[in-house]
Amino acid sequence: MDEGRVAIVTGGGQGIGRAIVKKLLEEGLKVVIVEMDEKAGREALEEYHSLGECVFIHVDVSDEREVKAVVRETVASFRRLDSLISNAGIFINRPLGKVSLAEWNRVLGVNLTGTFLCAKYSAPHLAKNKGSIVNIASTRAIMSEPDTEDYQPHRAAQWHSPIPWRSVSGLMSALTASAPGWIDVSGWKKQRAGCATKLSEMDHKQHPAGRVGRPEDIASLAAYLISAESGFITGANFISDGGMTRKMIYV
Repeated sequence: MDEGRVAIVTGGGQGIGRAIVKKLLEEGLKVVIVEMDEKAGREALEEYHSLGECVFIHVDVSDEREVKAVVRETVASFRRLDSLISNAGIFINRPLGKVSLAEWNRVLGVNLTGTFLCAKYSAPHLAKNKGSIVNIASTRAIMSEPDTEDYQPHRAAQWHSPIPWRSVSGLMSALTASAPGWIDVSGWKKQRAGCATKLSEMDHKQHPAGRVGRPEDIASLAAYLISAESGFITGANFISDGGMTRKMIYV
């Protein structure tokens, strides 16, 4: 019996992840919001629970025990797992010389190890339902700015999908790195930080598409990639950046 598709969204409490949670609920999926920021996770749950069945679980994706537990709890509660959206990511915007080893390892743990752990423990359950994994990377994998040295290599590693990911690439839908460009997430943060940024005309014009990206842009792509309509896509990279990486200029 088909009890309805179930998705795990990591980093689902704020920004792009929060937009993905909303979109998937609107599409009729049951969603597990995995979020390290408890306030953000609970706010997302409170805001979107009326859209469909969703739960919030406080998880540090760099912790193997916590990742293993959240996958186990998801399957125990919903009897299935159909999609994993690995969106959780952090970065430290400081010059390289001021980034400590502990900070470097923390970013590596969340951005890269966390993606690996979520895929590792989700894969057996996804295979049963011909499910899918969408890894949200960053255009920092193929272009850069000053003072992002701690962030760029980890997101690039997600982009290039190291060997462990290939073991699940035969799933029906895509094992995909969806790389967003400049996405204005200011209106999708938790309440105390939820003031929308005022964007200038130049902010929009420097994108060939004519505007800054919205979290909804990435959420729509993610929803498509885990749908039946994308069933012939696998192991592909999609760039959703308004043409920013083609221009490669930040004003």
